[in-house]
Amino acid sequence: MKTLLKFGMTLALMLGLCSVAAAGERLRMSTTTSTENSGLLKVLLPPFEKKYNCAVDVISVGTGKALKLGETGDVDVVLVHARALEDAFVAAGFGVNRRDVMYNDFIIIGPAGDPARVKSAKTAAEAFKRIAAARSPFVSRGDESGTHQKEKEIWKAAGMKPGGSWYVESGQGMGEVITMATERRAYTLADRGTYNAYRSGKTDLKTVFEGEKGLFNPYGVIAVNPKRFPHVKSALAMKFIDYITGPEGQKVIATFRVHGDPVFFTYGTKGR
Repeated sequence: MKTLLKFGMTLALMLGLCSVAAAGERLRMSTTTSTENSGLLKVLLPPFEKKYNCAVDVISVGTGKALKLGETGDVDVVLVHARALEDAFVAAGFGVNRRDVMYNDFIIIGPAGDPARVKSAKTAAEAFKRIAAARSPFVSRGDESGTHQKEKEIWKAAGMKPGGSWYVESGQGMGEVITMATERRAYTLADRGTYNAYRSGKTDLKTVFEGEKGLFNPYGVIAVNPKRFPHVKSALAMKFIDYITGPEGQKVIATFRVHGDPVFFTYGTKGR
């Protein structure tokens, strides 16, 4: 009887430990500062964590750094927004199963007085030329993020390589850059999601240029390749990808609002 009781207690303890282990399963995700700063992850992740009895450990950095974490096998999945870099990541064998998740757009923000007269520009490239000609302060992400990649693309289209005391390379995330630009009364390129999250109480900068087709800002999710990194949690990563691109996750994204405004659009909803 004592032996059976001891066995039963041991079995119960083992099952309890297994339950704790299962509940403690963790998915490591590197993502952009825009998904974090916008507040989206606070509403997007909990349903997934509850459904699969797990926790998602988020590393919020620029897209370039997020992909680097995938290249070293330090994360299980990446959620980023720089399609050329994403395609290169997959082509090099670091990632698999890339899928479209959502999109918004980039905007140029600056002081309400618009000293460089950016509002009258016809293109983003022209807007940047006006900022440079006026030597108006401009704060760059300078961190190889998706936003920084787009900024460099615009400067290239403008035929310019920015530099000088008016141009500040911060090496910071989107939220920090908006704060710096606000303090310096400067212009910057921002994703609409983070700007919407900051424009009530954190910044008085205004949208001075928007709507150009080239400012489209798509986000993709990619699982880190388990053939290259056998230790990654591939099964859980694929569950996350299925969730974020499936009806449940897409509904969370499509209905997410900041100050009453949509922040991201899914491919099944109408964008602006």
